[in-house]
Amino acid sequence: MSLKLAIHGKKFAADTLSLMEKLWKDILDKNCQITLSESFKNHLLEHGFNVNELPIYKEDEGPNLVDMMWSIGGDGTLLETLTHSGAKQIPILGINTGRLGFLATLSPPDVSAALDYCTSGDYRIEDRSLVSVNSELDIFKNKSFGLNEVGIMKTDTSSMIVVKAFVDGNYLNTYWADGLIVSTATGSTGYSLSVGGPLVMPTSENFIIAPMSPHNLNVRPLVVSNESKLRFEVSSRSQNFLVSLDSRSKVVDSQYAIEVQKEAFPAKLVKIPGDDFLKTLRNKLNWGLDVRN
Repeated sequence: MSLKLAIHGKKFAADTLSLMEKLWKDILDKNCQITLSESFKNHLLEHGFNVNELPIYKEDEGPNLVDMMWSIGGDGTLLETLTHSGAKQIPILGINTGRLGFLATLSPPDVSAALDYCTSGDYRIEDRSLVSVNSELDIFKNKSFGLNEVGIMKTDTSSMIVVKAFVDGNYLNTYWADGLIVSTATGSTGYSLSVGGPLVMPTSENFIIAPMSPHNLNVRPLVVSNESKLRFEVSSRSQNFLVSLDSRSKVVDSQYAIEVQKEAFPAKLVKIPGDDFLKTLRNKLNWGLDVRN
């Protein structure tokens, strides 16, 4: 039985056209039943790919009756693909066509072998906890979940915001800072890392609360259970603040509180043999690059 595969990808430039042509040939050679996201099909057609007969799915609805989704691009493209899948929990495999990513770890030369693994069932599915954002406002419509992090940030360049934080109804702290990040374990290698947050194994059941440029230097990132329910009340001179959820963002009036908790469903990431988080850490962060090792 052929693999029923939905594919979404980012736009690519002329200098990566030959790479995409080789990658596409590898996919077609395996006789998969392919469905393309509407935007990716249009982009392939613009570059002369023969995909006229392939069916599409709408990004706001996601594909139906597929075994797996493939994301072609980088980590950001995989996050987009996740919003297409949503509560359908379709397993996602990330193919990285740029620099090595933490989420999209498969390189194009490995695509043919990866398809063999996928068609033979020689892979595992790793559940990753998602973070959910709630408010009196429907900020992100029906896509209020993210794999990496929620950010609460100032909207201007001059003054800090004040974020009053609660964990399970108990007062935690008032942060005077440029913002605050609530990261999942998966997102510990993303925005949270850049503001001094700890690295956490991606299948850990944790949230990381990390301030951005805090006024009080004694404030440090805090790791809590992702079963916790978090609440944030924000005040600022501009009377608004920015809420980001992975790659999406909205400006919110400061009269509204933000509640953050674990999403009811997980993301399901496809892991083929040889795909190891610790190996990715060493390669991405250049650990062990020392003449003594």
